[in-house]
Amino acid sequence: MPHSQKHTNNLIKESSPYLLQHAHNPVHWEAWNEDTLQKAKDENKLILISIGYAACHWCHVMEHECFEDEEVAETMNAHFINIKVDREERPDIDHIYMDALQMMTGSGGWPLNILALPDGRPFWGATFVKKTDWIQVLNQLQKLYIEDPNKITGYAENMAQGLKEINSITKTSNDELIKSNEIEKIIQDWSNYFDTFLGGYKRAPKFMMPTNMNCLLHYAHSHNDDTIYEYVNTTLTRMAWGGIFDHVGGGFSRYSVDTKWHVPHFEKMLYDNGLLISLYSNAYAATNKQLYKSTVEKTISFLEEELLDKNNGFYSSLDADSLTKNGKLVEGAYYVWQKEELIRILKDDFEIFKEYFNINSYGLWEEDNYVLIRDGKALNIAMKHSITKKELKQIITQCLVLLKKERKKRNKPRLDDKILTAWNGLALKGLTDAYRYLENPHYLDLALRNAQFIIEKMSAEDGGLYRNFKNGDSTIKGFLEDYASVIEAFIGLYEVSYDDKWLNHSLRLTKYVIDHFTDSETGLFYFTSSKEDGLIRRTLEIADNVIPSSNSIMAHNLHKLSKYFPEDNLDIRLNKIMTSMKSTITENPQNNSNWLHLAQLMDQKFFEMVAIGENFEPICKTLMKNYLPNVIFAASNAKNSNLPLLMNRYVMNKTLIYVCNHGSCQMPVEEPKKALDLLTTNIS
Repeated sequence: MPHSQKHTNNLIKESSPYLLQHAHNPVHWEAWNEDTLQKAKDENKLILISIGYAACHWCHVMEHECFEDEEVAETMNAHFINIKVDREERPDIDHIYMDALQMMTGSGGWPLNILALPDGRPFWGATFVKKTDWIQVLNQLQKLYIEDPNKITGYAENMAQGLKEINSITKTSNDELIKSNEIEKIIQDWSNYFDTFLGGYKRAPKFMMPTNMNCLLHYAHSHNDDTIYEYVNTTLTRMAWGGIFDHVGGGFSRYSVDTKWHVPHFEKMLYDNGLLISLYSNAYAATNKQLYKSTVEKTISFLEEELLDKNNGFYSSLDADSLTKNGKLVEGAYYVWQKEELIRILKDDFEIFKEYFNINSYGLWEEDNYVLIRDGKALNIAMKHSITKKELKQIITQCLVLLKKERKKRNKPRLDDKILTAWNGLALKGLTDAYRYLENPHYLDLALRNAQFIIEKMSAEDGGLYRNFKNGDSTIKGFLEDYASVIEAFIGLYEVSYDDKWLNHSLRLTKYVIDHFTDSETGLFYFTSSKEDGLIRRTLEIADNVIPSSNSIMAHNLHKLSKYFPEDNLDIRLNKIMTSMKSTITENPQNNSNWLHLAQLMDQKFFEMVAIGENFEPICKTLMKNYLPNVIFAASNAKNSNLPLLMNRYVMNKTLIYVCNHGSCQMPVEEPKKALDLLTTNIS
């Protein structure tokens, strides 16, 4: 009899697909909650915390080898309070115990398995562990806890102290912000790591790091630095050409296991795709490259087709693994192709397709499977086959339509259908950037529907936000990243919709963050609200990784909102944060690229562009499709507006454009070109 019919544990009450996957393990799993934590203290039992997520391959392997096994379950149930955590639902718990694991072992990953005292302080950790080793280590540590508890308690005390110390900020006594000459030196040093032939860094695996690319794109643009421009374009082109991009169905996988962006770890995450839609939209505005535009279009199509909920929220991810025809769960099975299969489907077009997507040794992965990858310009292939570039594009498009139809017959990867506020914020920001630069009205419609979903379904009674939404219910209060991403997205939505309710929502949520998340010493914000407790540390999340840190996004938000609402003194708070962060940014710019981007914006002239009058919409569209990273927009046709930037600027029968810097404005003009000229003459 399979486990699924024999056993049910308390995870059956949860909504997270990852937790529900473990609801029929023989292990007596509990979710992280006050009752479970209290039970550990009351019974004086060690806590076994196992953290993973639905798209994690090795999490599934460990579940099958250990957590579905009766013998393992017997050991775990006898001695421990066993808690399963979905890291995507509870990043606050994951931050702490991942730091602990890295302190203990020097590296981290998932599944993340931690043993902790009844009060939650950790003393042992590991990632994937085989069955026999797992039983052995659990028995040994339980024995030690009974026979020599002081040894374990002493180690846990040191760990708890260490966890607090590594999360502290080293402040400099120098209150100056980072200057342009420092930024130039930082970029120069950073460029030693660049892979200028294939893009990204000179290493494998390769992660896409959209925050790095946005920072460097702005730097190259503002400094007319052709070398950096070329590196950014090489990286973005190679990523869009690579197997890491799903040429058949759109959307990006999480990372590439090789140096040429060929074979991905096949799971597709909402956060990657939201950030990459923004990045490629910005890059399209800066370069007008059609490859970037089509990458945005295909990625948004993927989000709509695969991740959009009927409520207009976006689901979290698609798994890397899917079932083969033989019913075996294999990574990438849904996405790869065999040569004979392609010949059968594409017939006469196969020869051209083969060359375009390297159905050869360059595109071969393993077991006769090919992952589609480009490695050359379309024009060269078209010329070789004596056709036009347009004809080549038509043939390739037809081929991809046929492959998509064929792929629909396969077993789809599993869907993680929980909806996370922070990741929806990143996707919403992507949609606003896509609408701004590609001008497709459907993207604005999609953005407005998603934003309305966030307001209606993710708002808490106290004016804050929830973290999650599934089956009509939200169960977890929002973390800093939820607020930061939504505030950023709503600012972007204001700039393309000119509806000031989105800006007012941004300001209201920012004030909530200031009231409930502030660390008074540094001005930074804690990851968890002051209303929440039960954790051994309030984390300050500052390092930018694939996703920019919640604090760096908040700092960008303060920067923009301080221009929209100067009387709220948000710039004072921002300056305190940036001086607190100065040494951290300069010492390790690679891990603080969103901060470095903000340092650039604060060092350069930053403009407020205001259009007011009946004709403001076409004027704004003309202006905003330009790549202007150091400009915010405000616009209206109302005679009376409560927005400070719009007050007392309306003139009957005219649409005026004001170019301002710190509230000091040039004489208004009526033509978009003249406004852009004012920007370039005042930028230096």
